Formats: sequence, structure tokens, C-alpha cells
Amino acid sequence: MTDNYLEIFKETGALLEGHFVLTSGRHSATYFQCAKVLQHPEHLSHFAETIVDYFSETEIDTVISPAVGGIVIGTEVGRQFGVKTIFAERQNGKMTLRRGFEITNSEKILVVEDVITTGGSVKEVMDVVEECGGIVVGVGVVVDRGGGNVVLHENQFAVTTQTAMSYHSDEIPEDLKQVPIEKPGSRSLK
Repeated sequence: MTDNYLEIFKETGALLEGHFVLTSGRHSATYFQCAKVLQHPEHLSHFAETIVDYFSETEIDTVISPAVGGIVIGTEVGRQFGVKTIFAERQNGKMTLRRGFEITNSEKILVVEDVITTGGSVKEVMDVVEECGGIVVGVGVVVDRGGGNVVLHENQFAVTTQTAMSYHSDEIPEDLKQVPIEKPGSRSLK
């Protein structure tokens, strides 16, 4: 198994090029579609194992992920740890626990996500954990597309860190403005 993660994304068609509005609302010419790479069991297992190895000395009761993107990798990380796995999802635009999921007071929680740019969804999940009385013990992600500049937790790990340019809506380069916009993220899901 190669550790050249960018090549894995390219080979599986998971590194897309075009004009994308990211979950964060920022615009980019590239998009990491983790679902396309994580559908391959060998990559899913390898990425999860890499996260599990990093957090192997951390006491974890539960893995939580933001829906939808983080669910697959979060579930596999939880399976490899042998702990409960849950997810938070948006209801009326706010991240929340549903489906009977609960977090108990002082429960040690690892937050796992597929891709971060600004870390907004992960931060929302961390807030949910803390509101429930849980303790966030770390954040693990497959792709940090912000070049390592987004620090959400003192115990944070990314399988791969990439620098993918993204732009606020009022600073989009002219050549990117000419490309039709795609909005592949899950932020708008109810």
C-alpha cells in the first residue's frame, strides 16, 4: 500500500478539478471527494489504521463524525478501536445528535472527519460533544486541505496535509469564475 496519498486520490478519481463551492462556502479549483476513495476497502482500512495508530495511546470511549462525509471513515476508525461510533447531523441548519445517539458526562470522544478546509463542521461537532458533557480527546482527519493551518485541538492528526487554494466569494480569480460552479459538499443536507 502506497503512502503517496495524492496519487491514491488521483487513481480513484477522488481528486476532482473544476470550480467547487466547498462546505465552508469557499471556492476552489480542486475538491477531495473522499467517498470515492473510501469506497475501496483497502484504502478505507489503510486510512483508518493510520488514524488509529496515531491515537493508539489516547483513551477513547467513542468516535463521532459529522454527517455525511465523516461517517464512513469514522465508523471504520471506531471499528478498529473496538468502540462505539456515532455521528452528528444537521437539523434545521444546526449540528445535533439524533437517532437515539447519546454522549454521557465525561465520555472521551475522538472526532473523525474526511476532509477539513476551515474545520467548521468539526468545530460544530466538538461543540455538540462539549454541550453533552463529553470530552474531546482528539481530532483525526483524512485530508487537511488547508496546509496544516487549521488547528482545532491540541491532539490533532491528518493522514495527509495538502495546500489547496480556496477563495472567499469576493476574491475568486477571473479564470476560476469562467468555470461552472459545482457544490458537492453536504452542508445543505437537512
